[in-house]
Amino acid sequence: MDIDPAETSARWVMHIDMDAFFASVEELTRPTLAGRPVLVGGAGGRGVVAGASYAARAFGAHSAMPMHQARRLVGPAAVVMPPRGTVYRVVSERVFTVVRRFAPVIETLSFDEAFAEPAELVGGSVADAHDFARRLRAAIRAEIGLPASVGFGSGKQIAKIASDQAKPDGIAVIPPSGELAFLHRLPVRRLWGIGPVSGDRLARLGVETIGDFAALAPSEVISVLGATTGPALHLLAKGIDERPVAERAEAKSISAESTFAVDIIDMPGLRAAVSGAAADAHRRLVKDGRSARTVVVKLRRADMSILTRSTTMPAASADLEVLTAAAQRVVLDPLEVGPIRLVGVGYAGLSDIEQVSLFPDLHEFGGSSTGPVITTPKVGQSVTGEPAATAVRHDDGSQQWPTGADVAHPDHGHGWVQGGGHGFVTVRFETRATGPGRAVTFRVPEERLRRADPLDSLAWDLDAARAQD
Repeated sequence: MDIDPAETSARWVMHIDMDAFFASVEELTRPTLAGRPVLVGGAGGRGVVAGASYAARAFGAHSAMPMHQARRLVGPAAVVMPPRGTVYRVVSERVFTVVRRFAPVIETLSFDEAFAEPAELVGGSVADAHDFARRLRAAIRAEIGLPASVGFGSGKQIAKIASDQAKPDGIAVIPPSGELAFLHRLPVRRLWGIGPVSGDRLARLGVETIGDFAALAPSEVISVLGATTGPALHLLAKGIDERPVAERAEAKSISAESTFAVDIIDMPGLRAAVSGAAADAHRRLVKDGRSARTVVVKLRRADMSILTRSTTMPAASADLEVLTAAAQRVVLDPLEVGPIRLVGVGYAGLSDIEQVSLFPDLHEFGGSSTGPVITTPKVGQSVTGEPAATAVRHDDGSQQWPTGADVAHPDHGHGWVQGGGHGFVTVRFETRATGPGRAVTFRVPEERLRRADPLDSLAWDLDAARAQD
C-alpha cells in the first residue's frame, strides 16, 4: 500500500500490543533465555501454552496450544517455564504507566494490550502518528526493556489489525484513504466478533473475506448473524467504527459458550463440550491475568430452557485442569434432563493471578501452599532441553526444586532452577540487571539455597508492588 505521510485523519486510535509478553518477560528477567524457543504454561497432561516466544513460534507453536503439541513441534530445544503471574502483573503495570504519560486515557484489554486515542494526534498526519508510536516504543524499550508493536487507524478495529500486522516489534499506520483496501482483503475471521461458528456460517455463503462480508445486503447479514450483532459487525466491515476509547471496568466474570448444530444426547458428548468451553474460557482468563474461584456451567436444552449449575472452590485457580474438573463435577446427564443444544462454562470470583506455588507438594512435609496452583513442568525435561527431573524429592524432608523456581543463595544472589535430578539441582544465577549469569550445581539438600520472591528477578524497587500483594 502506498502511504502518503502527509495524509491526515480527524481521529487516530492506537492499539499497543506487547510482543509475546509472557515469554518476553521471562527472557527479560532470565537473560540466558534470550532468543531461545520459550514456552510459558503448564506442562502437565492438560497443560496449555500461555505464551510463546517468537523463536518458538518459528516452529509453529503458539498460545492456547496444548503444551505437549508445542513441545513436539519445537523439539528438544524447547524451554518450558511455569507462569509467574505476579511478575507479569508488575511489568504490565509499569508498561501502562509509561503509556499513560503519552495518552492519559487508555482502555486495557489484558496484561499486554490496550487502546488509546492520543489528544495530540487529533487532525494529525500519518507521519505524526508514526513519530508518536516511535517515541512510545522507545520509552518502553528504555524503561522496561521490552519490545512493543503499535498500530494506528481511525477506529479500534483497524488499529488492532494494524498492530497485528506490525508484529514483531514494529509500527503500522493505516491512513483513512487506505483503510477499506487494507481491511477488505483480509479473511473474514479477522473481523473482531466473527468466531468459528459465525465464520462457518458465512463460509457456507461463499463469504471468505471482510470485503465479501461488507458487500452482503443488510437482510442477509441479519439472517446469518442475527439482528443484534449482525448490523454492528457489518458496519465494522465497512470501516465504520466510532466506538470510543474508555477506561475498562474490571470484568466480573469470564465465559465461553457454543451452540451445536446437532443436539448433545449423551454424557460423553456433553463432557467433551464442557471441556472445550472450559478451555476457551480459560484462554480468556489467562489473557486477562486472572484466576477464578467459582465455576458455572450453562446448558440450554432443546426446548430453549436454560439450566445452570455452579461450584465454588476453596481457593481461586488459574489451572485449566482444576477448573475443568470443577465444571465436570456439576454437569447434568442429557439422558435425565433432555438433549442439549448449547454448552457454556463461566468463571467468577475473579482475582489477579498470584505467583504459582513453587512447592505444591510441600504440605506433605508439614508446610502449606497458598494461592492458585498453576501446573508446573513434570519430571523429564529441563529448560535446556536435556532430560532432567524438574522436582527432586528426598526422604530426609528437603524441599523440592522444580524447574523455573525463583531461588536465592547468599554467595550467588538471585537465580532460577534450571534443572535437577539424582540428588543435584542446577541454578542459573541472573536477573534483569545482571545479563546472562553462570550456572551452579548443588548437591541437595543445600541448606543455604532458599525460595525467593519472583519479583526480585526484575531488580526494580518494588516496595509498592509488594505492599499490594
